[in-house]
Amino acid sequence: MSGLLQSDDPALLVGADTADDAGVYRIDKRLALVETTDIITPLVDDPFTFGRIAAANALSDVYAMGGKPVTAMNLAFFPACALPVEVLSQILAGGLAAIREAGACLVGGHTVEDDELKYGLAVTGLIDPGRIVRNSTARPGDRLLLTKPLGTGIIATAIKADMVTTGVAGEAIRWMTMLNKDAAELMLACGANSATDVTGFGLIGHACEMAVAAGVTIRLELDRVPVMAAVAGLIGDGLVPAGCYRNRDHYARFVTSGRGVGDELLPLFDPQTSGGLLISLPPAAAELFQTRAAAMGLFAVSIGCVLARREAPLAIV
Repeated sequence: MSGLLQSDDPALLVGADTADDAGVYRIDKRLALVETTDIITPLVDDPFTFGRIAAANALSDVYAMGGKPVTAMNLAFFPACALPVEVLSQILAGGLAAIREAGACLVGGHTVEDDELKYGLAVTGLIDPGRIVRNSTARPGDRLLLTKPLGTGIIATAIKADMVTTGVAGEAIRWMTMLNKDAAELMLACGANSATDVTGFGLIGHACEMAVAAGVTIRLELDRVPVMAAVAGLIGDGLVPAGCYRNRDHYARFVTSGRGVGDELLPLFDPQTSGGLLISLPPAAAELFQTRAAAMGLFAVSIGCVLARREAPLAIV
């Protein structure tokens, strides 16, 4: 199947071969398009908030490449017989709020009647072909920074089960509606070697993609990985999404860990929605990023480093 996704068009600068966050197509020597699409099902009850989260999630793929979103199109799947049209209006309004915050333009979209509610965007961004930040170019010696804490998948599961406080839900919503815009601009300014956004495959899954694509080993320092405070208790209560276990079943074989792959590592497998950027930078650039991020009020935590390829793509210590 992967062979069917390849193209021999020389203008295609980033395609499907490295599982990168978006495609990049060159227009000329100084301009390229960044193309992506993403659709999700509701994580929260409020339709406006759901729309905002879904839009931020889709926009994030452009930011992960170092691009600037310029246009977006709505993609909505709506059960018209089960929900009033006002719900769809609120979802689209939430999406538009995120699009406007990104400085992009909504140019249209398409709605399909469906049994299950889903919403997302098709996004086009612009980028300098010489400044693409790929997921495949991490270098040994780089430090790894993460720009949002983990746990949104587990907390969303608790929200759906009505087993979470308003404060815990609000914290997760705040992170999911936050754009990666400022973090992306800062990583360009600091000279990042590589980046990806942490979404459905969890931190371990996306770090694994980075390591395999670059032919390196990524070393994650478990005690440094930021996790939202309520997550450990929710895991203890059994509020873990099925996707978390699927990620562990698939990616555990790529991981070496003296701690095993038990419940302690579940937050690292947790599928995130609108997660942060995982950025690989030379040590001095990583320090500069953290200094500037602190001055800007941005979240940025050093969680590991990049090594020459060892036994496995990922090592957790």
